[in-house]
Amino acid sequence: MILLLIAVFAVFVFYVIQKKQYEKTEYYTQTKTPYFQMIFDKGRLGEFYTYKNLKTLKGYKKYLFNLYLPKANGETTELDVVLLHESGIYVFESKNYSGWIFGSETQQYWTQTLPSGKGKSQKKRFFNPIIQNKVHLKWLQNFLADQTLPFYSYIVFSERCTLKDITLTSKKHHVVKRYDLLSAVRQNANSAGKILSSEKIDVLYKKLYPLTQADKAAKMLHVENIQKKQQANNNKSKRT
Repeated sequence: MILLLIAVFAVFVFYVIQKKQYEKTEYYTQTKTPYFQMIFDKGRLGEFYTYKNLKTLKGYKKYLFNLYLPKANGETTELDVVLLHESGIYVFESKNYSGWIFGSETQQYWTQTLPSGKGKSQKKRFFNPIIQNKVHLKWLQNFLADQTLPFYSYIVFSERCTLKDITLTSKKHHVVKRYDLLSAVRQNANSAGKILSSEKIDVLYKKLYPLTQADKAAKMLHVENIQKKQQANNNKSKRT
């Protein structure tokens, strides 16, 4: 019984320490996502780890999370993580997936293969994250309306997955696992050099920050629009 109480106390102390550290991060300050909710939400957790893996990147920088960018049709598109860095603007699409990942830059859907026991596997399709991030980049460029800004696209997968067969053709997008993210961005930053001044980054941040503070109604409408599109695509697939 004493050992059990010690174990429970140790877990509680660890939780409290982790929670306090988390609440000091820019991710929490901006998103206000409670620690307990973040660790049990696969999508939020992936965003936080993407940010965490980039924290030691040198140079003047600012982060933005969950930007709800306006589109021409009145809908919104959500960007997971945006890094404003002196080398340019990095747009990250976080995919906190496990299993084997297959896909090419031009395919509409990629495949996730998961073990299902007894030597069998289960395949799941998901929308091509490169195409997804192309949409993000398009509306971000449109919103900022500045042709001189350099943009970089990164698709970030969990360490728990294996990028089994990923074919990239345009050299405009990067597909990496989280533990390779910092080195990939650092290499790009060193190659690009200092392009944006700290003053310019501050101006961009001030313009984009309000888009991270969407209210509950706007977020619900965004989800509803996505669900409608997914249903329409499913119906189309059944007819063909």
